[in-house]
Amino acid sequence: MIEATLGFLAVFAMALLRVPIAISMSIAGIVGLGLMRGWQPAFASTSQVIFETGFHYVLSVIPLFILMGNLVARAGMARELFKAANAFVGHRPGGLAMASVIASGGFSSICGSSIATAATMTRVAYPEMKRHGYKDTLATGSIAAGGTLGILIPPSTIMVIYGIITETDIGKLFIAGILPGLVAITCLCLAVMYTTWRDPASGPPAEYQGWAARLAAVRSIWGVAVLFALVIGGIYGGVFTATEGAGVGAAGAFLFALLRGALTPRVLMDILVESTRTTAMLFTILIGAMVFTSFINFTSMPGDLRDFILQFSPNPIMVVVMMMTIYVALGLVMEELSMVLLTIPVFFPVITGLGFDPVWFGVLIVTIVEIGMISPPVGMNLFVINSLLKEVKLNHIFQGVWPFVMADIVRLGILIAFPAISLWLPSLMGR
Repeated sequence: MIEATLGFLAVFAMALLRVPIAISMSIAGIVGLGLMRGWQPAFASTSQVIFETGFHYVLSVIPLFILMGNLVARAGMARELFKAANAFVGHRPGGLAMASVIASGGFSSICGSSIATAATMTRVAYPEMKRHGYKDTLATGSIAAGGTLGILIPPSTIMVIYGIITETDIGKLFIAGILPGLVAITCLCLAVMYTTWRDPASGPPAEYQGWAARLAAVRSIWGVAVLFALVIGGIYGGVFTATEGAGVGAAGAFLFALLRGALTPRVLMDILVESTRTTAMLFTILIGAMVFTSFINFTSMPGDLRDFILQFSPNPIMVVVMMMTIYVALGLVMEELSMVLLTIPVFFPVITGLGFDPVWFGVLIVTIVEIGMISPPVGMNLFVINSLLKEVKLNHIFQGVWPFVMADIVRLGILIAFPAISLWLPSLMGR
């Protein structure tokens, strides 16, 4: 227990010194193993972890889904999704903000990145909201919160990483995110309604559009529906695995973008370079986390923590509540992916020891990451929007996102109280 605690403190100390988190975790893991087992076994174990992680077949899902999302973003599908959502709800108070949330949910079904979803919807939805007189607080808050749906509604890179670390079925994790994703969209739209109820001037209604315009808008998003049905429907129906589904999705997105004339040699090269950079970043963090995980698993910390929690909390669901409270607090001061990768080796054995479903816990983890992505002062989505909208003050973005943070916390409570929301669809896959 003492060794693991010192390891965590070392990682935090290096992070405060601005050492990249992947390097911090790797150094702490190697040094910890070296001091406990000897340097030769430590280096041998580390080289094996790096090799196995880098060549893990299932991890090919990550670059393929990232490529899929970048292709559909360049094809202009996000703009069409926003127009379709706007046709149905734009005429209501805060309707354009709700349309950005709904469109983010649709875009998330073909893009597994929160940051990419937030950046894309900033370019699409913010100019329209400003044209109709929306306040920056509501406009940026709704875009930041909607962007987090990119890692909940499948496909999701965070779910892939969680599935790899915990050896949980990635296909079931993907399917488990669908209903919680609908709950998330509902909660975020209710947050918009609450904000406009408190301050009607923050989100004035846009023009009403009739059913002819609505049907035309729906017809324009057929590509998103086809891709989602092809990939997720194929995984759900057992036609192919999550890895094969990623390949099918990337190929389908490429053909769709090509047919729409959105691809030129220069654009294709930009897409490939951007996808490579994102993949390299995620793999580097994942390898660092796996090295540190090897060290943690060699200590007594997972077993000691489990015994400690069980001693003071005879009600198992309260253990989950305690963990989620810790996660929410950590999300206020730590980068989200690193936070999860550092703590899963400690918390996951406790969850499985108590008999909870790892798929359900995976959905809770993703929800926690979503909250962290929009929680000031370190929420990544907030800084992505700030970098794209230089004219908007950062404190306005911070102020506007709080109703959505509260909505996400309420949603987390709903998912804890009703595990069936996450587990019903995956349970049908086994039949």
